[in-house]
Amino acid sequence: MITVETETKAVLVKQSQNNSYQLLSVICPVVSVLLAFLAGGLMLLLLKINPLVVYQRMIVASFGDPYNLAEMLVKATPLLLTGLSFAFAFKAGLFNIGADGQFYVGALAAVIVSLKLGFLSSWLVLPLALIAAVITGGLFSGLAGYLKARFNANEIITTIMLNYVAFQLTNYFVNGPLKEKAGAYPQTNPISVQAQLPVLVTNTRLHIGFLLALLCAIVFYFIISRTSIGFQIRAVGLNQRTAEYAGMNTKRVLVLAMVFSGIFAGIAGFTEINGVQHILIQGFAPNVGTVGTVIALLANANPLGIVIGSIFFGFLQVGANIISQTSQVPKNAIDMIQGFVVIFVLISYYIQYRITAYQKIRQLKKGASL
Repeated sequence: MITVETETKAVLVKQSQNNSYQLLSVICPVVSVLLAFLAGGLMLLLLKINPLVVYQRMIVASFGDPYNLAEMLVKATPLLLTGLSFAFAFKAGLFNIGADGQFYVGALAAVIVSLKLGFLSSWLVLPLALIAAVITGGLFSGLAGYLKARFNANEIITTIMLNYVAFQLTNYFVNGPLKEKAGAYPQTNPISVQAQLPVLVTNTRLHIGFLLALLCAIVFYFIISRTSIGFQIRAVGLNQRTAEYAGMNTKRVLVLAMVFSGIFAGIAGFTEINGVQHILIQGFAPNVGTVGTVIALLANANPLGIVIGSIFFGFLQVGANIISQTSQVPKNAIDMIQGFVVIFVLISYYIQYRITAYQKIRQLKKGASL
């Protein structure tokens, strides 16, 4: 009877800890965003600008105008995909800091296919460009996964180094084999109309790539939550050594996690080239992967949270552009809010870590006393 009561108490304690952790994972991002706006407001006050007026203008202009609302979703599309990229690897306990590089090689592969096969029908060239971006992004990220599995190389270092490889590779092509015919700028020729993603809303730039990004979020959830490989990824992420004792091929799981991670970033490159830019320019869309990483951390690697977070950051980017164009408020003043979000997200993760560690110590002490 005592054993049953003891086990029941242990289960109840574990359930309460899980509930408290889930509550923290929801509260902390919300508090982080609120504190970021508060800190941004204080900075605006130092510039003798009323933050309430600025925030009101941002909200009204962004959500009250159909074009600006569509533009928010355009900005959110690559951020959503690079956020999924980081989150997928994060589920396996990996830190993929190379979404920027994977985004670039995916864009490069997409533009090469679009330029070379642009004479084909849209039903052919678009899937081929997407497949090329998927393969390139997956292999590029998979290389870091292989180095981790084979040599236990730190994936943070390898993915950062591969970023520079991707940047220089892209620079080589836009300054060499793919440079525009005029030869004036480091960029490619525009892709054909057949290679451009269809627009969802007329008189806007919102393209079908946004729906593709939402589909990727659903695929992310399905793989992680409803498949055996997703279970293995989560198991390896929780404890790699325990997963090995359970008979899982952890090295294979690590490589697959990084491959899938790179696929999402590669798709982001495809949507940006074929949906928005229609041309590959040296240094285009900087820090897309970095912001996506912040969004994934803000959402605690939850796909629904990443969708919401990407739209929120799309709102910040569009709002910053609107405010800078319609008032004397510098764009950098609004961009600071993104920086404050990063700071407060990191602080919230530290707080969550300390609380979780404290709860585990208390549980161990209670178990020892029993």
